[in-house]
Amino acid sequence: MNMYYDLMQTGLVGELLIAGDNDGLKRLCLLKGKTDLVIPSDWIRDEVLFSDVKEQLGEYFKGNLKEFEIRLSPEGTSFQKLVWHTLTKIPFGKTLTYANVAEMIGKPKAVRAVGGAIGANPILMIIPCHRVIGSSGKLTGFSSGLENKILLLEHEGIKIKGSGRSAFVM
Repeated sequence: MNMYYDLMQTGLVGELLIAGDNDGLKRLCLLKGKTDLVIPSDWIRDEVLFSDVKEQLGEYFKGNLKEFEIRLSPEGTSFQKLVWHTLTKIPFGKTLTYANVAEMIGKPKAVRAVGGAIGANPILMIIPCHRVIGSSGKLTGFSSGLENKILLLEHEGIKIKGSGRSAFVM
């Protein structure tokens, strides 16, 4: 099956790579994060296929959209998909801890595994892994860098104290 992609400039966190196929959105990530992404040469650019995704993201970045309605088709294990689905239940402007997420999926002792699944999230913002924090309120890893996590949380009205590795939710 062909993989299609498009790019979108956000103004807040930089340029996004939007990718998917006929089943739905498979990837949404920053082109420049902890590591720069390279678009595979066999992917096909399609500016029309993702027009709805780009419109909804645009409204999110303007502060007008709090819930996305996009057909998702992330690739991962059944456990990862369960965690990712659970993340979509975290409301705009709210945070949960890794332990909260583990409890929500019925596996309260699987906090590390939940963290691993969150770290592998292929669809940033729409599957809002940026809304998951450490039990102490400290901001923990984010595949696109903690500074971008801070920008997204502040965009959603969440107060942050500190910066970088010493940042936490107030």
